[in-house]
Amino acid sequence: MATATPTDPTGPSHLLSKAPGTDNRPGRLLAVVIAAQFMALLDVFIVNVAAPTIRDELGASGAGLQLVIAGYTITYAVLLITGARLGDRVGHRRMYLVGLAVFTVASLACGLSQGTGELIAFRLLQGAGSALLIPQVLSLIQRNFTGEARTRALGAYSAVLAIGAAAGQVLGGILVSADLFGTGWRPVFLVNVPVGVALLVVAGRVLPRDGGGGAGRAGEKAAERTGAAAGERSRGLDLPGLVLLGAAVSLFTVPLVLGQEKGWPLWSWLSLGAAAVVFALFCGYESRLSRGGGAPLIAPRVLRIPGMGLAVFRIAVVMAVNAGFLFVLTLHIQGGLGYSALRAGLTFAPTAVVFGVVGLTWRRWPAAAQRALIPGGFALTSVSALAVGLVLRDGGEGGPWLYAAFVGMGVGLALGFSPTLTRALSTVRPEDAADASGLLSTVAQLGQLTGVAVFGALFLNRLESQGAPGAYSSADALLVCSYALAGAAALGAVSGLVRMRR
Repeated sequence: MATATPTDPTGPSHLLSKAPGTDNRPGRLLAVVIAAQFMALLDVFIVNVAAPTIRDELGASGAGLQLVIAGYTITYAVLLITGARLGDRVGHRRMYLVGLAVFTVASLACGLSQGTGELIAFRLLQGAGSALLIPQVLSLIQRNFTGEARTRALGAYSAVLAIGAAAGQVLGGILVSADLFGTGWRPVFLVNVPVGVALLVVAGRVLPRDGGGGAGRAGEKAAERTGAAAGERSRGLDLPGLVLLGAAVSLFTVPLVLGQEKGWPLWSWLSLGAAAVVFALFCGYESRLSRGGGAPLIAPRVLRIPGMGLAVFRIAVVMAVNAGFLFVLTLHIQGGLGYSALRAGLTFAPTAVVFGVVGLTWRRWPAAAQRALIPGGFALTSVSALAVGLVLRDGGEGGPWLYAAFVGMGVGLALGFSPTLTRALSTVRPEDAADASGLLSTVAQLGQLTGVAVFGALFLNRLESQGAPGAYSSADALLVCSYALAGAAALGAVSGLVRMRR
């Protein structure tokens, strides 16, 4: 499931301080920031269920549909670290409000789009709004709560991540199936508008002023925060690094999405090669900037933390498998099997719910099982992905075995993701926590982007090669993707056998 990566909970924090014109009651502040997180997370999954209806009503091509899904993730992934830096430099409250406003306006524009190109452009803008908004959520929690209050706040944050995926798919199905006033898929975007406007009004009063002083413990901590805050404000935005990373992601994504539809022309292969070159230039530039005392988007020293490289690979794999699985299965059960959007959303719910439950409870499992969780999770994901393809291979509905496979996917994905993330961040020094969190968040988003592009292209290419569309042809394309998904998860299982050094 898509998720935002939490920073180290041992980082600096302080109590709420009263500032003129604000209402700083902790419960209200937490509700406001968590609601924004939930809305942005919901938007990833709510659109996934609406994809076939968007294709039918706008006449979107397979490539266009992939870009509608992936466009949000492209800008979110590329701009995420920059959004966090902007929060440090100009204030978390200010960037929260700016990001929320951009997201809300972009949602309105998406809902009013008249063509696929417009929708893709506004989805890119939506992702940019999320990149400005989401990094501020954890920063505001960490800076305004302490002790048990922070523990409860982070628990609420985790719960939102756990239920967001399931809620998004079910709500998306309800909105599309309801076809409110004949608007079809548009309410999946327009629902964000009243919510976003309400949050903007309330947040203006609830969120503490940036840089506001206070009395009591908050005032006592002001002096010790000054040095840290000054260090944060001095961190540059690394615009050259941002341009190089954005170029590499674009050069990689566009041919994967458009190549199949265009018959894999020469430019698509040249673009993939150029992506590798530009990414190498990005890595070289980041290393030189770090050695010169600058603030790169991704600090090389973070990648050298024991186990971090392995964690990056695991998270990229698990998120690619998750996003690819959801995308191709949505196309199959709505396009091939003819399910309604609501039924499709309910079909995915077991996977999302189980993912959330396991993600919240795996720490309580027996200590003897802890070391096997990650490789076991990837192995279970591999078996479950293959099982989904096999039980649906005849063009039927799969019966109870399909839901058993869905549950296995939820458990496996959760065990591949949550312990990997937690253990990776546990090895990070407090001063590197923000960079490590930003790196893993970016990798998670790029993994989802890759999953939609790669497995989506594989599904659409196989479906096109079958000739006449139908349940059987769609099931055959899904089976091919299931083999590929199982293989990718198996790579994660093998990598999981390498012990993370503490």
